Amino acid sequence: MEELLTTNSWLIWLILLWTLPWKGVALWRAARKNDLGWFIAILILNTLAILEIVYIFAFSKRKKKGGTASKQV
Repeated sequence: MEELLTTNSWLIWLILLWTLPWKGVALWRAARKNDLGWFIAILILNTLAILEIVYIFAFSKRKKKGGTASKQV
């Protein structure tokens, strides 16, 4: 296993460069929305950014504020 990692260290870097930005954005959104369950899951589980992408695009959508906005002239 160690030989596999040392000969393919570029793969580790590629995975790291792929997952860190997604994890950062997902954690930031979860924290802003007070989604503690999602925050913990994203922080602990390593899913090659699949969980993070699902959260960002499916579960973190902000609900639009209700009511109609009146324009001031």
